[in-house]
Amino acid sequence: MHPSTGSTVTRWRATLAWVALLLLAHSSSALGADFATDDERNTMEVFEYASPSVVYVTNQQLVRDPRSFDLLTVPRGAGTGFFWDERGYIVTNFHVIENARKLMITLQDQSIWPAEVVGLAPEKDLAVLKIEAPDKKLEPLRRGDSSKLSVGHKVLAIGNPFGLDATLTTGVVSALGREIEAPNQRKIRNVIQTDAAINPGNSGGPLLNSQGQLIGVNTMIYSPSGANAGIGFAIPVNTVKDIVPQLIEHGRIVRPVLGIDIAPDQWAQRAGVKGVPVLRVAPHSPADKIGLRGAQRNRWGAVVLGDIITGIDDRPVRNYDELMTALEQHEPGDEVELVFVRRGESRRRTLILAAPVDR
Repeated sequence: MHPSTGSTVTRWRATLAWVALLLLAHSSSALGADFATDDERNTMEVFEYASPSVVYVTNQQLVRDPRSFDLLTVPRGAGTGFFWDERGYIVTNFHVIENARKLMITLQDQSIWPAEVVGLAPEKDLAVLKIEAPDKKLEPLRRGDSSKLSVGHKVLAIGNPFGLDATLTTGVVSALGREIEAPNQRKIRNVIQTDAAINPGNSGGPLLNSQGQLIGVNTMIYSPSGANAGIGFAIPVNTVKDIVPQLIEHGRIVRPVLGIDIAPDQWAQRAGVKGVPVLRVAPHSPADKIGLRGAQRNRWGAVVLGDIITGIDDRPVRNYDELMTALEQHEPGDEVELVFVRRGESRRRTLILAAPVDR
């Protein structure tokens, strides 16, 4: 080959290489401008909309310095919360703020505000806090309808895992209708199970659908180590919508009462009955008006078992938790049919539920 021919080929190869690089750069630039898929765009839009509504909850406690005996404020734990409305009410988990002496809320702009506890519902692992901040900082989330969820629906969780603020994880609804145990050992029913990563610090944060609507409150993970193992749980928003207004108005869940004190479940087990044994009946209460009987002592001093409640309307009642759950479906003034066992005989009486006495 003639030397000039070889140099010409080399120049052509170099030129082609430069053209290829320019085309690749142009192609990459075009792809970069429109790289996001529809699902990615949706995820980014939901995060951009919802993250200003999510707050960082710091639980602090007072301890005494063993050397100086001075009182010091030290962090006890942290979690997540979100604005419920424009008045500054914040929803989080009960276990996030349990036994707190001082609560601080950090907003997305890193401003820090002291919070007061407005209401507690340990049986649902929910709590409501309140801060006094400018209206422009209070951005509540839109609320969805958890009854419309199906397994496979996309969900997004925003929280502060391990103290890392405004973290987003995504996944799907893995199952519906689960049960988990609340901090006070009550059962929380109809819980959402998700594979979206919910690590320590995510507790109390929002679970959102692809429209950016609140569909649940992240409450716990199922993992021996405490780290995410692909199974997280959230309290459905329809439950939250029932409870939060009560916590704001009364500071607790307001359920109607029968007017009885409960004996240990073991008393009913000894009688071979699955139900809730009545220890005593309050005078002039709904239970007293239908003649419900509590435990008594016979002339020899031995305890004689009273009535055992086994149902309310068509709902079976086998323990204290199921009795509370049944009452939570009603309001004071509702008429219900109480089913109970007396000396081995099942009986039914209709009564009107009463309002609880204010504490």
